Amino acid sequence: MDPRPTAETGGARAGEAAARESLRALGIDHRITRHGRVGSLAEAAVARGVEPRDIVKTLVVRRAEGDHLFVLVPGDREISWPKLRALLGVNRLSMPSAEVAREVTGYERGTITPFGSVRALPVIVDATAAGRTVSMGAGAHGVAATVDADAMVAALGALVADVTEPA
Repeated sequence: MDPRPTAETGGARAGEAAARESLRALGIDHRITRHGRVGSLAEAAVARGVEPRDIVKTLVVRRAEGDHLFVLVPGDREISWPKLRALLGVNRLSMPSAEVAREVTGYERGTITPFGSVRALPVIVDATAAGRTVSMGAGAHGVAATVDADAMVAALGALVADVTEPA
């Protein structure tokens, strides 16, 4: 288990601190934006001054009991379950409950990020995010990190693949 503070162990401030520390430790240039809670991806895009496609959602996917991964999906897209299953060579995938997602990452839904997660999970980034600057959650509601997607992929050792379709 990662000893850094998380949303689970120390509240929202600790979740943000864990994400920021992870970004620094990975050497990823980033800009933190704080805009408070929003009700939709469109509101988040306006608050962050970006297009919805530039927001990357971090989703936790369950491959098997105790086997999870992160899938990073641009805001204007959604997971293509057939593509993701084919990539992973499995017949079934699911989204864990909010409680399990928090247990696996240390973050509550709406704040999940691969940065500072309590467990190092494999990361898949949709191919449409490559070569762009993206904005993603940073461990607390209304807090985002803007990063170069390619630098993020390299630092996380992520797999880039076509795993989405237009929303």
